[in-house]
Amino acid sequence: MKKRDTNTPAAGQALSGVRVLVGRARHQAGALSGELRKLGATVVEIPFIEIRKPPSFKPLDVALQNLDSYDWLILTSVNGVEAMWERLAKLGLKKNNLKPLHIAAIGPATKKAIERHGIKVDVVPKEYIAESVVRSLRRRVKGKRVLLVRAKVARDVIPRELRRAGANVDVVEAYETVVPEASRTRLQAALENPRRCPHIVTFTSSSTVKNFVELLGPHGKQTSVNGILTASIGPVTSSTLRALGFSVDIAAKEFTIPGLVAAIVAGMRARGITQ
Repeated sequence: MKKRDTNTPAAGQALSGVRVLVGRARHQAGALSGELRKLGATVVEIPFIEIRKPPSFKPLDVALQNLDSYDWLILTSVNGVEAMWERLAKLGLKKNNLKPLHIAAIGPATKKAIERHGIKVDVVPKEYIAESVVRSLRRRVKGKRVLLVRAKVARDVIPRELRRAGANVDVVEAYETVVPEASRTRLQAALENPRRCPHIVTFTSSSTVKNFVELLGPHGKQTSVNGILTASIGPVTSSTLRALGFSVDIAAKEFTIPGLVAAIVAGMRARGITQ
């Protein structure tokens, strides 16, 4: 990428002239895209993941109908919060059914989503990853019943480690993530077009990394992404990038959307690409 011309009208914007590919699910891309656009970036939105209902809501429904048997509820994403809330409404349950529970949220966005429904969050870990959730709860769950609401495919760190700490943990699926097939040709077209090819690709979860590779196809990784920077929201996502053969060029220090945007700005400045 060439250095930006600081005499252009957009020179005061930290990411002017930088093209960023945002691969979040369509309904969630706005927050990241909006912050990048405020800084002058040209944003290309091509979702790497699609959120769908799980094959069956029965395990989640059974758990929600027996909330009074649990001591803790753990929610790991905004998608999980909204899916759970829809099922509560379908079952005729109210927020009062949740109030006796201690509630843990994996990060500030999840906490905010829970609080929008009028529910207090008791624990938000210092770092917004599964390992930090475990550290926050390990001493508080011995002999307790814990309900973990999450995606169909997710890391097993939380249930495994809390069970080791003496908790009785039930894991239920609230949604699943799949590869959006419509994104395959769009992604390939963007990477092949010099005027649209991104300077940076953002990754906000391990699923976005895995699905990006699948969307590229068996030969795409080596040929299509040379010279494109990767920007990772956190250590788990970074680990997945490295495991699949990518470098981690930009890594957020705070594992949030604002933290990712700040890291992109700092990364571009460090490379002399922006002011």
